[in-house]
Amino acid sequence: MLRIEGLGTALVTPFRDGAVDYASYEALVRRQVAAGVDFLVPLGSTAETPCLEDDEKVRLLDMTRRLFSGPVVAGVGTNSLQATLRNIRLLEPYGADAWLVVVPYYNKPTQEGMYQYFKAVAESTDKAVILYNVPGRTGSNIKPETVLRLTRIPNIIAIKEASGDVNQILKIRREAPADFTVLSGNDDQTLPLVASGCNGVISVASNLAPVQMAALCAALRKGDMAEAVRLNNALMPLYDACFVESNPIPAKGALCALGLCANELRLPLTPATPPTVEKMRSVLAALGVTC
Repeated sequence: MLRIEGLGTALVTPFRDGAVDYASYEALVRRQVAAGVDFLVPLGSTAETPCLEDDEKVRLLDMTRRLFSGPVVAGVGTNSLQATLRNIRLLEPYGADAWLVVVPYYNKPTQEGMYQYFKAVAESTDKAVILYNVPGRTGSNIKPETVLRLTRIPNIIAIKEASGDVNQILKIRREAPADFTVLSGNDDQTLPLVASGCNGVISVASNLAPVQMAALCAALRKGDMAEAVRLNNALMPLYDACFVESNPIPAKGALCALGLCANELRLPLTPATPPTVEKMRSVLAALGVTC
């Protein structure tokens, strides 16, 4: 079964004049490839996927696959089983190695409902499935006991854990099978979680500083904690700045400051404000990040 670990970038979707800017998207993906990231995650929360049309999703995934030879994890989750399965059928021909499936939002399912939902998704596909827990966006938290039940399903191979609850995340890591991957969903928890046995991160910050984030993950992989701490300390202001407004608003503003895409989002998200852009400029300058 596929192994997903290390540094994965939750890719933004650039827009220009209301349309997806595919030329900028290609440049962003090539920048990630050059930095040596381990895997890529198009069509996730950071990609503004709820505001993408089906043809846009297809083209973005197809471009990612053509530009990157490593694992590609495509976001397909919704709050409806049938809609999630439709996304899987839509994107199946375009080369994803795994599906990222978020805990259903708005519905507030029970733990049994979550288990049955993810079980049905996994049974619908022969590709790997990665669970995604982000209570701050979904309003629901999948508990460790439910995750551990789901690890018994062969093609559920990993979880992106963005609950922020370190005790919860480490309980999953301790009690899940060794080959089940636990990924941080929060950049600022990468160091403590990986140092405690977790397997990597799906990162927003690596849209902006992929070289630095790759170096951090490499240091953690080698067990060079002194270097990992040094790099993490330098990156902490970037982690914080990425969430001064709702993600991916600050990231888009920063990429615009780097000349890599427009400071443009689709409603209900709005462009980064001038103070946010200035903050991002300052943080990137301190890291020595250029395009």
